[in-house]
Amino acid sequence: MGTLTDEIRRVVDEQKLAFIATVDAEGRPSLSPRGTIAVWDDDHLVFADICSPGTTANLQRSPFVEINVVDQTLRKGYRFSGKATVVSDGDLFQKIEAFYRARGSTSAKRNMILIKVERVRPLASPAHMTQSPDEVVAQWDRHWETLRASRRPAKH
Repeated sequence: MGTLTDEIRRVVDEQKLAFIATVDAEGRPSLSPRGTIAVWDDDHLVFADICSPGTTANLQRSPFVEINVVDQTLRKGYRFSGKATVVSDGDLFQKIEAFYRARGSTSAKRNMILIKVERVRPLASPAHMTQSPDEVVAQWDRHWETLRASRRPAKH
């Protein structure tokens, strides 16, 4: 059995946004959001380098990566640690590109980043220590609705 369970796959597929931590040339942490995160197989995540020259350069220097995928409403998710491979051409690049096309992505991709997941840890907000999951969701649903309402154009 692989590292990435059905529950982990569900969360990654639903959220579609991850925060990728790498180390830059000066040894400093670099955090970058990625909207193309996906489960590739039982032991690998993948994301596309559409416009990520800094992240890709960091991974070419040092392949170690941390990835967080969190359900922003439930306030739970997963933290992945692993080693990335930058795939720039060849059969694997073509397979991953076809995978994204099948998912509806039409953006040009410079590289594909394939991550061998070495460790998965659950993430959960401390709110779960004092509130039920339904209460946490209700609180954040109210927050997101208030935010959406504040962004709607005024009716004249």
